[in-house]
Amino acid sequence: MPDSKTISIYDDQVKKYADMVTSNRASPILQKFMDALPQKAYVLDLGCGPANSSALMRKHGFTTDPVDASSEMVKHANETYAINARLATFDDLTEKSKYDGIWANFSLLHAPKEDFPKYLKAIHKALKTDGVFHIGMKLGSDMKRDAIGRMYSYYTDKELTSHLETTGFKVLHKTYGEEPGLSGEIAPWITILSKR
Repeated sequence: MPDSKTISIYDDQVKKYADMVTSNRASPILQKFMDALPQKAYVLDLGCGPANSSALMRKHGFTTDPVDASSEMVKHANETYAINARLATFDDLTEKSKYDGIWANFSLLHAPKEDFPKYLKAIHKALKTDGVFHIGMKLGSDMKRDAIGRMYSYYTDKELTSHLETTGFKVLHKTYGEEPGLSGEIAPWITILSKR
């Protein structure tokens, strides 16, 4: 179940967030994900925000399906990129063997811990055989709100790896970093590239 307070914060801070994450070049992490995909892959951008990643993937010849729980983010994405972003939550993912890749870049960290396993199962089911999955999360061990009120679920590297492997994913690569987010707080993070 999405946290309404978190969604309303994103609704209110669309421009600030978009300015923070928008780039005209793919990051090394996005490039690694794209390099793992087949040509003309169909990619779900799960929790797309302003959909900059989807726009960059489209530039590289991929077809994207950007979705977000924030109506203002979806509106911004479509006004900026005309990219057919649509309003959807993690609970709306019911497809089977549809996508070549799923990009969940710092979106699932807003999912309640009790729902995380079922969302990973839905992602696994929605991917084609050998489909590629990218997840970005903040590292930690609890569930709490940040300085501006967004709800976060934190995991250790070991916990995330265990969740992925239990679901049936094979971990291919991990990247670590630390930087300030929308709230201004500096937080360590991890991205994991895996395959169905």
